Amino acid sequence: MTVAPLPSDIAHIIQLAIAPVFTLAGIGALLNVMANRLARVVDRWRALESELPSANDVTSRTHVIELGVLDKRMVHIHRAIALCTLAALMICLVIILLFAGQLILIPVATAVSILFVVSMSLLVVALVSFYIEVRIASRILRVTRAVLEAGKLDSTPRR
Repeated sequence: MTVAPLPSDIAHIIQLAIAPVFTLAGIGALLNVMANRLARVVDRWRALESELPSANDVTSRTHVIELGVLDKRMVHIHRAIALCTLAALMICLVIILLFAGQLILIPVATAVSILFVVSMSLLVVALVSFYIEVRIASRILRVTRAVLEAGKLDSTPRR
C-alpha cells in the first residue's frame, strides 16, 4: 500500500521544480530568438534565390557566395535550435522525475542530477553554435576597408 504524499511534501517538490521551470522559460526565450533569426535567414535565402535567374554574371556570383554563407548560418542555427529543444526536453524530464519520485517513492536524485547536467551541456553547445551563427552574420555584414576608402574619396569636396 502506498502512502499518499502530504501537502507539505508536494509543496517541497514544487519548490524544487521552480528552478528547472525558470530554466525552461529561459530556453523558450532563446528558442524564440533563434527561430526569428532562422526566419530572417530563410527570407534572405528566398529573396536571393528569386533574383538569381535574372541576375547578370557578377551579381549571380555574388548571390551564390551569399547563399553559401546563408547555408552555413542555417546549419548552425538549426543545430542550436535542435540542441536547445533537447535541453528543454531534459529539463521536462527532470521535473517529471521530481514529481514521480515523490509519488512512487523511488530514488531519483542521481537521475535528476544526470539529466540536469546533460541539459546544461546541451545548452552550452547550443549557445556556442548560436554564437558561431551570429559571428558569421556579423562578419559578412562588415564593410571592407576598400569600400570605406572608396567612400572617403567620393565624399571629398570637388572644385
